[in-house]
Amino acid sequence: MGAEVVATTMKPFTLLIKPSGSDCNIDCGYCFYKDRSPEFGRGRQRMSEEVLERLVKDYMQLGFDVVGFAWQGGEPTLMGVDFFKKVVELQKEYGRAGQQVSNTMQTNGVLLDEKWCRFLHENKFLLGISIDGPREFHDRYRLDHSGAGTFERVMRGIENCKRHEVELSALVLLNNQNVEHPDELFDFLIENDLTYLQFIPCIETDPATGEAADFSITAGQYGDFLCRLFDLWYQYGPDKLNIREFDSLVTYYVMGHHTICTYSKQCAGFVVIEHTGDAFCCEFFVEPKWRLGNILETPLEKLATDSKKRAFARDKQRLCSQCLLCRYLDVCRGGCVKDRVRVGGGRAERPSYFCEGYKQFFDYTIPRFMEIAVAVENGSVGRHTRSADKVRLKVEK
Repeated sequence: MGAEVVATTMKPFTLLIKPSGSDCNIDCGYCFYKDRSPEFGRGRQRMSEEVLERLVKDYMQLGFDVVGFAWQGGEPTLMGVDFFKKVVELQKEYGRAGQQVSNTMQTNGVLLDEKWCRFLHENKFLLGISIDGPREFHDRYRLDHSGAGTFERVMRGIENCKRHEVELSALVLLNNQNVEHPDELFDFLIENDLTYLQFIPCIETDPATGEAADFSITAGQYGDFLCRLFDLWYQYGPDKLNIREFDSLVTYYVMGHHTICTYSKQCAGFVVIEHTGDAFCCEFFVEPKWRLGNILETPLEKLATDSKKRAFARDKQRLCSQCLLCRYLDVCRGGCVKDRVRVGGGRAERPSYFCEGYKQFFDYTIPRFMEIAVAVENGSVGRHTRSADKVRLKVEK
């Protein structure tokens, strides 16, 4: 029997968990873990049962009606199916009757065989599978440790997911190659019936120069891409295709708030748990400055309300004068903090690396986002969204 659930007045948050740390079975050329400090681990890293049970128990017993576990890496499928069977068992043991559990997993898709997909479907996991477009784009950077492309293996994993009705989204990292080809990317994704999409702009620092790495994209490229992608989405039908960044803007104009942290006012929606049990404020800031403690030593509730966590959340509000005077301040809130500090040793109080691209995109699309929002409100246009029943388990006692 699980311990009694403790009532809390805390604002709900999601646990972002890295059970295999930075360990991965492929070797992407643009992976931000390549410059990871050795003190946070190299090679094989695995979460212990002690850490797993503590984090599930602490989190379930905070008493949130909906609890969100986001499993990332590295590559979380390296933990094996049995690890995640244990995850579900613990969620059921420590949850209260009627509590809803969301398990999402970000994966490269290489290991998604029949056994994996049966488990994922039965337990309502929602996957985000990294696919950078057709073979010529995907295999440019997403290689295995022998230097071979992974496209065929990823597509096989996607087909296995479809066969077993596993809910999934396609995660496309926009790099200096595929960002120039929005039409080819769009056609590929539609042809493969991938209708839940996320496009992630790549910006990493070259350690030798301190400037943007060669595989990164520019603000201008990002702006051009988003504008063309919007046209394709608008023509195809917003009710037939969910693009995460666009859906957040529709939600903003319908309900007054965003669904992604990039445009949110504060960075407060996550607590990151590494395989060791160490807790951090954000997956992009796993560094000593933002270490909150360890879940084996400090209850999760205290970690999540730590003064350092609150200070990190406020950092997003430290905006430069350019942002404060911008006509789009209420829409983007300065963008993601990592995009302000990633290149050139910047501080939180500076414009996003992608600022000019965002303004280009907003200039081009905001009137039509408002039009779509009105159509959603009056019921003339629907939204391409998932039923919670497909992606949440309900605890039964």
